[in-house]
Amino acid sequence: MKFHAEKVTLPGAVLTVAWVVVDELYRMQVEASTYLESLRGRHCSPNTLRNYASRVALYLTWCDERGLSWSAPGFENLVKFRDWLVSEPLPARGKKPPARVRFRSDGSADAVLGTMTEFLGFGVQHGWVSVDFALMLSHPKYLRFLPQGFSAGEGGRFREIQTRTLKFKGDTPGIEFLTAEQVELMTRLARNARDRFLIVLMRATGMRIGETLGLRREDLHLLPDSRGLGCFHQGPHVHVRRRDDNANNALAKSRVARVIPVEAEVIDYYREYQWEREQVPEAAGCDMVFVNLFRAPLGGAMSYPNAKQLFDRIATWAEIVARPHMMRHTAGTEWLEAGVPDDVVSDLLGHQSPQSLKPYKHVRDRRKREAVERVAAARR
Repeated sequence: MKFHAEKVTLPGAVLTVAWVVVDELYRMQVEASTYLESLRGRHCSPNTLRNYASRVALYLTWCDERGLSWSAPGFENLVKFRDWLVSEPLPARGKKPPARVRFRSDGSADAVLGTMTEFLGFGVQHGWVSVDFALMLSHPKYLRFLPQGFSAGEGGRFREIQTRTLKFKGDTPGIEFLTAEQVELMTRLARNARDRFLIVLMRATGMRIGETLGLRREDLHLLPDSRGLGCFHQGPHVHVRRRDDNANNALAKSRVARVIPVEAEVIDYYREYQWEREQVPEAAGCDMVFVNLFRAPLGGAMSYPNAKQLFDRIATWAEIVARPHMMRHTAGTEWLEAGVPDDVVSDLLGHQSPQSLKPYKHVRDRRKREAVERVAAARR
């Protein structure tokens, strides 16, 4: 029996998207769907719910195909599942056979194991999984070195934490970012003013794609003085707010609203986009900033798949790798290299933990070469 994730729309005053797990006959798998509903109750984004649903469905399918009870498969079988995740070729994405065999990365496999462990732990609370079995899925770990900002507590009692037993310890990849030349090339290759504004805005603000697509026109305060709008933040700026009722299901990750200043370049590109938007009458009634201007439904909120296709298309033309989240990495990298204090960069990016900024503190190849050449020159 194969299980898969399925999106459902819940009725109500505001249509709400949820995710469930169903079998081949579209019968709902109750335990997995209950777990996903608990995540929705914690205000996880639709994208997070979709990913978790797919991972749980994968685990349930693996157990069912081997005649194992998902709630008590035995620890040795979970080890086999871990190994299978990275040894089993991934299915083809389309109808055509893939040009080369693809496998899950250690990071992707570890995400599946993390979701599986959390799902089984959730099952303990409902009596689906035995406590003894769940205890095998984690073990105590003593933190010799504490993360920045982490308190050990009185007598170091917080140094011991519970960590997953089944995991992958792959290399930690550095963040991917774009050079200024690459961003400029992408902007030139964009076919319309809306796409150019999307690229420029994401690079200038470091917003996540969900935050960007969730913007409403009321969030853009692009005048030098916004007091007439009841806003006392100085200069042109953008408000980032989390909303659960966006038509495109775009969701800001953080529940904490923030304000990001913008410069004249952003305003110029927005002005061009506004002129383009006004040529589409259907867009007049939509309060979302980014809307469909060239495909149905005209005037509807721009969706994540459309934005992803935009980046894929331009990346192909530019012969580079470019994904929406790389714009965020690019902004953070540029701010740090310009000497902006860490706390300011964290606030601009909407980070809740100081540790979130650590991956951004990488050193570009140019700076490493300059350091080596400087020392070599001193030796001569």
